[in-house]
Amino acid sequence: MAIVLFRVDDRLIHGQVVVGWGRPLGVNRIVLVDEQVATSAWEQDLYRMAVTPDIEVEFLTVADAAARLRDWQADVRRTLVLTGDLDTMAALHALDPVTVHRINLGGIHHRAGRRERLPYLYLTDDEMARLMALDAAGAAVAAQDLPTTSPVALKALP
Repeated sequence: MAIVLFRVDDRLIHGQVVVGWGRPLGVNRIVLVDEQVATSAWEQDLYRMAVTPDIEVEFLTVADAAARLRDWQADVRRTLVLTGDLDTMAALHALDPVTVHRINLGGIHHRAGRRERLPYLYLTDDEMARLMALDAAGAAVAAQDLPTTSPVALKALP
C-alpha cells in the first residue's frame, strides 16, 4: 500500500506532519487536498518551505485527488494524503471508499462551537455526527496526534 496515511489536520503542512509522521512512515510524497491552496501559487510556495527536498508535494482539488487515488495506491512512493477539514476528507471517502478507508484525525483546533475531545482535537456535535456517519459507511476513523501515541477510536471520544 503506497498511501500510508489519510490525515485531517487544520494546520495543513507543518513540522508535525513532515517530521512527526513523514519520517517514521518513510513518506516520499505529501498530497495536500484543498480547493483554495490548489489554486494559490503563493500558498503552495509557503507550504513547500516546510518540506525537505526529498519529499514531493502536490496540491490538488478534491476531484483531481479522487481521480488519482488508485494510482497513488499502486505507486511505490509512500504517500500521505492531507486535508485541512473533515468535509474534504469525507468527500474523498465518498468518491473512493475502498481506498479512503482509514482516516487519521490530527490537529483539529478550537473555534466557536467546538469542544475539546482530546488536547489536539476539538469537534462540534455536528462534526462528531458526521464522523460517526463516515464510520458507519465503513471508514475506520481514529484520532492520533503522532505515530508514537496510541490511536483513540472514534467511538471512544468524549
